[in-house]
Amino acid sequence: MASMLERVERLARKNVLAISPYVPGKPIDEVRRELGIEDVVKLASNENCLGPSPKAVKAMAGALGDSHLYPDGGCHRLKQKLASRWGLQADHFLVGNGSDEILKLTAEAFLHEGEEVVVGWPSFSEYIFVANLMAAKVKKIPLKNYTLDLDAMAEATGPLTKLVVVCNPNNPTGTMVGADEVRRFLDRIPQDAIVIVDEAYAEYVDHLGYPDCRQLILEGRSIVALRTFSKIYGLAGLRVGYALAHPAFIQAINRAREPFNVNSLAQVGALAALDDVEHLEASGKTVRAGKAQLYQFFDEMGLAYVPTCANFILADTGKDAMAVFQELLKRGVIVRPAGGFGLPTHIRVTVGTEEENRRFIDALRDVLG
Repeated sequence: MASMLERVERLARKNVLAISPYVPGKPIDEVRRELGIEDVVKLASNENCLGPSPKAVKAMAGALGDSHLYPDGGCHRLKQKLASRWGLQADHFLVGNGSDEILKLTAEAFLHEGEEVVVGWPSFSEYIFVANLMAAKVKKIPLKNYTLDLDAMAEATGPLTKLVVVCNPNNPTGTMVGADEVRRFLDRIPQDAIVIVDEAYAEYVDHLGYPDCRQLILEGRSIVALRTFSKIYGLAGLRVGYALAHPAFIQAINRAREPFNVNSLAQVGALAALDDVEHLEASGKTVRAGKAQLYQFFDEMGLAYVPTCANFILADTGKDAMAVFQELLKRGVIVRPAGGFGLPTHIRVTVGTEEENRRFIDALRDVLG
């Protein structure tokens, strides 16, 4: 008689069994349990080191009494506010359980088995996940100078290409592609290919040449732009993000969405966070100062790093990144080893507060000797 494992493997979709589960950044509580360290600094998951907006916390606390009620399934108030901010209509927006969910919904709505997804690599692994989930083929196009090679990505497209993903700024490298590059790229993409532009870190970008996806959408480009409240807005634990696209794309993606996918507190928190200009400005200022602090340290140590447009830095330790990661853990500092991205000596470190950055600097200096 077959074992349960054998039975499940026989019954499950083969492409699902081939998927490697996502490995998140190591949680603080896990490090405390495993190593018995109480004072732990997490600089692994690109979270906002200042925490959530105080206005969002206050608004969510006031909404707890309505937790017995189902949330607004259409996120009406949040979409109306986003529409006002972007100068678009509400039907240009879809709100999801994090932008990750919208990425998955887009794949479910549009990808057929055997079609192609073109991605720059290394980049965010969820792009590979949604392609594999739908039994699509993935074309990984190597980065050029740690930056998406849009020319090579366009060259890789063809009649089977359905999705092309542009992570901008790119994770884990922090580099961005500019507006002129993106326009040239879009002109070369097949008409029936959809370009997903993942702008999770857009609010950290200071570069004047950053692309304007709103304008591209209004021009009729086949673009689905993704934004999140998990990064600069500091609401990662609530899981809320959104897409902006032509209403026809939004309607199609929405058909794959489950009802009540965004909880009530997430909606209330996101609404309040959008109004907290002070928190947004403080978050950006902290990251700019932190980047300068970390750049100076890397320069002093002679470590190569990638100048970033986001709130994290990719740095080459010159040693096995997993070994460095483990040694940093022992010192109560969590970073992200980049071996899974094909960068065996690199680590990705989130920019923290001045004190958190100092903890990382002292720990890495100790580890590298």
